[in-house]
Amino acid sequence: MISIPMKQSISIVVPTYKECENLPELIHRIQKVKEDHNLNLELIIVDDNSKDGSEEYVQSLGYPWCRIFVRRDEKGLSSAVLKGFTEAQGDIFVVMDADLSHPPEKIPELIEQIQAGADMVMGSRYVPGGKTDEEWGLFRWLNSKIATLLARPLTSVKDPMSGFFALPRRIYEKSAPLNPTGYKIALELLVKCPIEKVVEIPIYFSQRAKGKSKLSIKEQFKYLVHLRRLYFFKYENLTYFLHFSIIGFSGTLVNLLALTILVFLGIPVRLSVAISIIIAMLSNFVLNRRFTFPHAVGSHWFPQLIGFMSACSIGAVINYITVLILLYIFPLLENLPQLPALVGIFAGLISNFILSKNFVFRKK
Repeated sequence: MISIPMKQSISIVVPTYKECENLPELIHRIQKVKEDHNLNLELIIVDDNSKDGSEEYVQSLGYPWCRIFVRRDEKGLSSAVLKGFTEAQGDIFVVMDADLSHPPEKIPELIEQIQAGADMVMGSRYVPGGKTDEEWGLFRWLNSKIATLLARPLTSVKDPMSGFFALPRRIYEKSAPLNPTGYKIALELLVKCPIEKVVEIPIYFSQRAKGKSKLSIKEQFKYLVHLRRLYFFKYENLTYFLHFSIIGFSGTLVNLLALTILVFLGIPVRLSVAISIIIAMLSNFVLNRRFTFPHAVGSHWFPQLIGFMSACSIGAVINYITVLILLYIFPLLENLPQLPALVGIFAGLISNFILSKNFVFRKK
């Protein structure tokens, strides 16, 4: 049996929304863990104004170690967890769901690994010994696997989505600014906290005991938005470049489509080519300003447009010069001009990106 020294106090943070039906069993099981393992812990429930009796129930218990905070002006699982952290008094934070999908009986193992030197401990479904409820179904299992795969470049943790984890206060307090969107707060902490050692312990992830699941299409879209933010945080220049490149490719499609339409309308080919290039540039400008460099939206668009057109013109010149240089150095490429053309396009793309990021759409 694990006995945590009294100086190692624990704060368990549980975000809730309409989970009153599950609270009696959850609190009972946490209380049993507290007593059986001699844990110095507090339970902090952060409720998003459920109005389902959760507040009244917790207060009626009169447990000094169990508190509930009701947020009436804000909602969201991740922000609820952060609210819990600000109210927590413990040296170690534990986060778990209220729907009984996470086993409270595993809390001592989480704490034991933290005391052994781990910077974060995750309850995992996908390590040996871990499993999910048989009632999960193929769709939910597939959804979880895809979400984990999308996050793989951000962390090597096998199950960053389980939502059951522990970390020391000292690690949390050293994090970069946190701005999670949606429900994957653990992933935010894994990326933005100075975490070197992560331990995953196997858990049995149960089916929700009572109530309705909060997972929706809207929450999954928020997860994609959250991923995008984290990629920008961890791989800033590479992520910017990938966005810029994808939009550049879309500009090629816009160019070809515009050219086809203009020629079909009977406009001379040479004029159609010029107009389609301008249309593609405008498309790239609008999309880059909105999606690649959204911070630029706050500034006036016209100087940015002139700057972007200038950057594209410089990129075109670099593209052309690169091709000429390659043909001069390697005359045999005259028989395969597509190869130096590709190199030239890439050189021009890099030039456009550098000029756009550092001058046209630079952060002020």
